Amino acid sequence: MAQYTSYVDVAISYFLRPINYMARYGKTAPARTTVQSGGQKKVEKTMHEFKRGQLKSGRSGKTVRSRKQAIAIGLSQARKEGEKVPNPPKRRGK
Repeated sequence: MAQYTSYVDVAISYFLRPINYMARYGKTAPARTTVQSGGQKKVEKTMHEFKRGQLKSGRSGKTVRSRKQAIAIGLSQARKEGEKVPNPPKRRGK
């Protein structure tokens, strides 16, 4: 470890060191999928209906009870309107 002679040396060494391991070796963090503003607003509106107990399921018309199902309905509606949202998960074949 280097010996420091003053507080200035400590400050300089602190600011010149690499931020983290990934930055040191030129790697980047993996990109995360995000919901764009239009799709996010639709999901927010759907979640608002869900919290109030006003969100109904498709054909049956029953009240939605699951939070995950409410999010799925919001994303589905956003896709139908042409908003940019992540693709639905792929289904595995049996």
